[in-house]
Amino acid sequence: MRGDALKGHLDYLILSILADNPLHGYAIIDQLRTRSDEVIDVPEGTLYPALHRLEKAGLITASWSEVNRRRRKSYRLTPSGTRQLADERQAWASFSAAVAAITGDRR
Repeated sequence: MRGDALKGHLDYLILSILADNPLHGYAIIDQLRTRSDEVIDVPEGTLYPALHRLEKAGLITASWSEVNRRRRKSYRLTPSGTRQLADERQAWASFSAAVAAITGDRR
């Protein structure tokens, strides 16, 4: 999928992934890839600035842990992030229904 197709939607996708469990960056990339049947493949250079932006906005929080003697930073939703995710889900449902109505793609 072209990178510009994700513009404006990456934050929503990340929040959706983190709604299930706290994850570190590589696991978020893997979940995006896996859940999209390999259609969405976000490079690290795109993911980490988005994570930092979401953290700065107070929608996610990060904590460090050590696994197999390696430190890694995991991210989780904050209460504000959970509310934002609900808002994003509603907006996406309205938007996708409108697009389907326009294009005649009513699966």
